[in-house]
Amino acid sequence: MLAALADIAAEAGALLKARRQTIAVVDGSTGGLISASLLAMPGASAFYLGGGVIYTLKGRRIVLDHPPGSLRGFTSATEDYAIAQARLIRERYGADWGIAETGASGGSAHPLGVASGTSAVGLAGPDGIAASTLTVTDSNDRLANMQSFTQRALELLRDALVAHSGK
Repeated sequence: MLAALADIAAEAGALLKARRQTIAVVDGSTGGLISASLLAMPGASAFYLGGGVIYTLKGRRIVLDHPPGSLRGFTSATEDYAIAQARLIRERYGADWGIAETGASGGSAHPLGVASGTSAVGLAGPDGIAASTLTVTDSNDRLANMQSFTQRALELLRDALVAHSGK
């Protein structure tokens, strides 16, 4: 499965490199797998600027450096929240693209009651491009969910890059 993630990430990475564009990443319940998949490609430093794994409110403040109260009213594991984080990480790093995942991978109760196997991914790009996807696996299998969420995030990125290849 990890090789499959690296393959999808390599497709996205090749598109980013060819366009001389960059990306910054917020991993949530994916635990760093989005970043790791992108970094598995040789030459990833040409497009990958950085990011972080956000697992707590303190971590979110540190990684995103957002103004106090700017994310108030958002709910974890929703598409709107994921897009807001993608926009913030994009801005924080000065990247062309920002991608963020937020969810509940399972194995234990989510502090806000989000059902295990639920993930939202947000993508923010140049010219106001925004996309999102919600994944619900109905599974409590933590590792399988982390891989599924990562795959969906990488597919969203790759598909957006393909769709906006001439822009």
